Amino acid sequence: MNKPNHPAFTLRPAKAEDAPLILQFIKDLAEYERLSHVVVVTEAQLRETLFGRRPVAEVILGFEGEEAAAFALFFHNYSTFLGRPGIYLEDLFVRPEFRRRGYGKIMLSQLAKIAVERECGRLEWSVLDWNQPAIDFYKSLGAKPMDEWTVFRLTGDGLEALAAG
Repeated sequence: MNKPNHPAFTLRPAKAEDAPLILQFIKDLAEYERLSHVVVVTEAQLRETLFGRRPVAEVILGFEGEEAAAFALFFHNYSTFLGRPGIYLEDLFVRPEFRRRGYGKIMLSQLAKIAVERECGRLEWSVLDWNQPAIDFYKSLGAKPMDEWTVFRLTGDGLEALAAG
């Protein structure tokens, strides 16, 4: 993985033994987003789904020196209109004590490089509508909100009912 220009901040792909760290990042992000009550994932599930026989997502970890400062979890999607894969950024989190040092931009820049290398047509993500600091940050990078789209989701009983019927 390319080394960022910031001398104290390095990136690397996550490994199976990073599952506890990834889980902690997920919990920290959920707390920030006021969604801790939704997190049920375990270290074992992360090991299987990220590093098992059929990995479904990838994780990049960012470190300031030896300290874990940031993480990004992403996976490929597909655009039928472009006829090309894309990258969907599921989670990006910089720990509060490491913010305002450019690490979020470095993480997104690395994802953009991966997208270009893999000939992806887009890099996209969702942001909670109340998270104005993140929205402003993304706009400063040139990202555009997709206001004309509404996300729909089926989970739990609704997902089971549709699958059964």
